[in-house]
Amino acid sequence: MPTQATYDDANLIMRLYEARREEKLRAARAWFSANFHAATVEEMQRICPPGSQENAYMRMVVSYWEMAASFVTSGVLNQDLFFQTSGELLFVWERLRELVPAYRATSKNPHSWRNLETVGNAFIKWMEAQGPEAYPTFQAMVQGVGR
Repeated sequence: MPTQATYDDANLIMRLYEARREEKLRAARAWFSANFHAATVEEMQRICPPGSQENAYMRMVVSYWEMAASFVTSGVLNQDLFFQTSGELLFVWERLRELVPAYRATSKNPHSWRNLETVGNAFIKWMEAQGPEAYPTFQAMVQGVGR
């Protein structure tokens, strides 16, 4: 059973929101939403080659959401409140999901994006509990953005 969200949870949500408003992160998020469609490491390297601005944008977006997810997985931030206010994490997870196994193999790091995966998959279950069409509709929206 989920715990009741606290003032501290709400405060942390607001701080995460403020960080998302930072100019470079806003640019990175806009780029990611419009341009990042990679199912393989090779596609990722073509879209955002190492050393490029696009690579910096991808890393900025993914590391931001990995950090936010770590707050949830560590118990610092109420999961239900996070899901109610942070749908962009699920958007990012949907864009990375197919890529993760190959990325982990290539980077030789089985823990890459582990918090994002844990929270993303929990978010999917939470969304499915909202109604049978919620998650498939969200998936279709993610697949259509930037195409």
